[in-house]
Amino acid sequence: MHHTAVVIGSNTKAPDRIRSYQNYHQESGWPDIAYHYLIDAHGHIYEGRPVSAMGDTFTEYDPTGHFLVCCDGHFDQQDLPAAQLASLANVLAWASVSYGAGPSTIAGHRDYAATTCPGSHLAALIADRTLQSLVEQRITAGVSSLSSLCGQAGFDRVADIEAGRW
Repeated sequence: MHHTAVVIGSNTKAPDRIRSYQNYHQESGWPDIAYHYLIDAHGHIYEGRPVSAMGDTFTEYDPTGHFLVCCDGHFDQQDLPAAQLASLANVLAWASVSYGAGPSTIAGHRDYAATTCPGSHLAALIADRTLQSLVEQRITAGVSSLSSLCGQAGFDRVADIEAGRW
């Protein structure tokens, strides 16, 4: 688990922020955005790197075999919005079922490197097993897929997010 360490304001700027993170990561020499999935404050899930590609971090640990999810926000300074937490649990439940890694393997970036990421508020949800419990509930309820919007449907959704309609 990661956070962007950027205090979020209007969610209408989420697509632009995510594009800027991608640009920054590519300018830093990486082939793409560092994460496999990103989640905005309203719970919209953005696909990043293919899951088959190793993610990256700005720390020394080796992320080989890690499924990297990043929540947009600065969780040392703000709480996770409920919609973002719900989507995070859905993504992690899907990944747990898809890749056979149980919810007990959920960890924050700070569990592997000297960093405050994913912020104290998100780290607390990992430490007290709130996040794991939400993931377990979703697995029990049968959450095992994510739907993708591609092409015009994807462009339309982004336009709706930017217009504040979604």
